[in-house]
Amino acid sequence: MPSPFDSPRLIADIGATQVRFALEVAPRQFDAVAALRITDHLDFPATVAAYLKQVGSPAVSHAAMAVANPVDGDLIRMTNAPWQFSIEAARTQLGLRTLVVVNDFTALAMAVPGLAAEEVRQVGGGVTREGSVLGVLGAGSGLGVSGVIPAEHGWVALGTEGGHTSFSPRNAREIAILEFAWTEFSHVSFERLLSGRGIELMYRAIAKQTGIVVEPRAAQEITQRALAASDACAVATLETFCEILGTAAANLAVTLGARAGIYIGGAIVPRLGSFFDQSAFRARFEDKGRFSDYLREVPTYVINAEQATFRGVSAVLESQLKNLQSSGDSGLLAQIQRGLEGFSPAERRVADYILSRPREFLNQPIAQIAVLANVSQPTVIRFCRTLGAAGLSDLKLRLAAAVTGTIPVSHAQITDDDSTAELGSKVLSNTASAILRLRDQINQDSMDRAIERLAAARRTEIFAGGNDLAVATDAQAKLLRVGVACGYLARESEQLIAAGLLSTDSVALIIDNDGRSSELREVAEIARERGATVIALTLGQTTLARRADIAIVIDHVEDVQTQLPMVSRILHLLIVDILAVGLAQRRGGLAELRG
Repeated sequence: MPSPFDSPRLIADIGATQVRFALEVAPRQFDAVAALRITDHLDFPATVAAYLKQVGSPAVSHAAMAVANPVDGDLIRMTNAPWQFSIEAARTQLGLRTLVVVNDFTALAMAVPGLAAEEVRQVGGGVTREGSVLGVLGAGSGLGVSGVIPAEHGWVALGTEGGHTSFSPRNAREIAILEFAWTEFSHVSFERLLSGRGIELMYRAIAKQTGIVVEPRAAQEITQRALAASDACAVATLETFCEILGTAAANLAVTLGARAGIYIGGAIVPRLGSFFDQSAFRARFEDKGRFSDYLREVPTYVINAEQATFRGVSAVLESQLKNLQSSGDSGLLAQIQRGLEGFSPAERRVADYILSRPREFLNQPIAQIAVLANVSQPTVIRFCRTLGAAGLSDLKLRLAAAVTGTIPVSHAQITDDDSTAELGSKVLSNTASAILRLRDQINQDSMDRAIERLAAARRTEIFAGGNDLAVATDAQAKLLRVGVACGYLARESEQLIAAGLLSTDSVALIIDNDGRSSELREVAEIARERGATVIALTLGQTTLARRADIAIVIDHVEDVQTQLPMVSRILHLLIVDILAVGLAQRRGGLAELRG
């Protein structure tokens, strides 16, 4: 019997229409399994909160989620659901110490090495070669592709988007399907065919090729009719699906050198049973010309295990927690937790801040940490030394691996004692850190809408003041290069007059680093009264951001009221570059920018 955890771990699998939850109370032991519909809840944290309330609000410290999306950085944008969320913000909102988010097929791949013999079904010949790479793919709402590589202390999962490789037909029927698909898509990937929607597309294509008139049918109905042998077109569709999957599986095997085997999961194949086993899947898999002998030795398996994705998510979370424990840095968090009773009230506030928001702590300068913890800056330094650190930077380095698994590029406070080398390193590191945060946090929908409105506008007026005028000058030069009629006026009185001359086919592009300018807020009000679209480049949670039609939020750690804008100015310039390149793409004028 596996030993229970100190507290249950929250495990979730986020699909296209629902989220499946479970509480892992011991290794591979999942209780309180439930599914909640995505459309019934406002966002991801709200869905998690609803599930925890449903199962009695247990105390949960660690959680891991699989999501049918690429996972690259902190911001998760769901492609098949109306959700967008920050991993760190969700972790903080839910009061979790750990929140790990992984691609769903990365999770499935991590489950495969732990599957028992009875949890998979071999299709065809081949023998597993121990110590080799294994590949994983599966069709459902899309085509997931992954793999795992054996390492010294376990397995390393590959995060791939291999389902989007270009489809390659092998016979006349598949050529006809490709030509049919080209009438709907400019690029036909394997996922376009090896998915639920792909089955529907192939059904229509085969019907057209054979001259049969069929009604539009959902993938589930087509599959049922094929398994019942009640629809010749459906049978041909499912047979073709299995053959094309054989091609995709063979491609994956030779690409990864997956001598340990190819494992097939997803929502479709495990339900096909003997139809799949008797299909031409394996014959197509081995039909690889000069590499046919190679592939005959590679086994292929269908995954029959229940809760395989849960088990993979659990394995990823367990690996993460072990890394934190072995790094010694998690010991620092434990040290802080154990020392709470012995800290002074002020030190306790610093400790509570670090324990509740460790990632945020890593990226804050000492002045901001003091403000957020409601203590003095000397108290922050004293707290660091209480824990045996030489200072704030030393404590951050010790904490970094516990929070992120790596030592991050973070914001470092510049002091009068810094050497030229230290100064240069901090300035560059601070800039790199801010750019990476902006990359993860930028709202793509806002950027798309801004580019669309700038492209459609008859004229764009740029409004800025003070240190932001340098960004306004750059914006005017860039936008003019891509054919946007625009200008800006530096004087406040002239800006108010210009705003009053705008119309419904105009754009007011307002650049305000901290969102505090009352003059620019007045410009925004006048522009909106004139019916113009207001696009604001500014901090989030400001009056200007709320009044704008499109707010491009650029959060940063600089106090531009007391400091000369440096990092924040670069972030604004980069946003201008993105807007200009986006406009150039629309107008076919990238060469103008390159010139």
